Amino acid sequence: MKYLICGDIHGNLPALELMLQREKNNFDQLICHGDVINYGPWSDECVLLLNTIKESVLLKGNHENYFLNGSYSGSNAIAIEFFDFCYQKFSQFDIIKKYGETFELADFKIQHTILDKYIFNDTEINFIDNNYIIGHSHQQFDRFIGSNRLINTGSVGQNRSHINCINYLIYNIANNSFSFKTQKYDHKIIIEKMESESYPKLCLDYYRSKNKLL
Repeated sequence: MKYLICGDIHGNLPALELMLQREKNNFDQLICHGDVINYGPWSDECVLLLNTIKESVLLKGNHENYFLNGSYSGSNAIAIEFFDFCYQKFSQFDIIKKYGETFELADFKIQHTILDKYIFNDTEINFIDNNYIIGHSHQQFDRFIGSNRLINTGSVGQNRSHINCINYLIYNIANNSFSFKTQKYDHKIIIEKMESESYPKLCLDYYRSKNKLL
């Protein structure tokens, strides 16, 4: 079987649709490790689209937890603005509350992150207790920590380095191989939609500043 493993969609429906269109004949099951919502203007639509994919495994990220708890727990001013704006427009709570926490596939645990940490390719980690596939840091990588493998799928909807880049992976369990995927999309679509919905200036400037293109 082949698994499409992805996450950090962040309300970016055009990016999600392009990924699914490109890979529609290339996976048997979809696994999303969370953060489907918030930031982008299509949180409801992304949740509803993923909910139509049969046998999918959908897990919570920190942003699903923020929405379910009704508050953002951090102090980042940009994140506060996005939460306050996007939360009031969101309606699909009944779906996201059914999302899981972690999923085991072959020798891997799949979840949003480990110990709520942002883990990058160069983050110093001395030990992990298993092989993991995670997201959260929006940076795609594949590294070993001791004898355990740590894979980050990258972000579908909010790439940390290139705003017009979609990242995810395909895992072929038959031969235990990973294909790390990169796809371009027109990032202007999401910015124009945010402008049309009158996002706060701080939020718009955050996306406009991400002008490094692939």
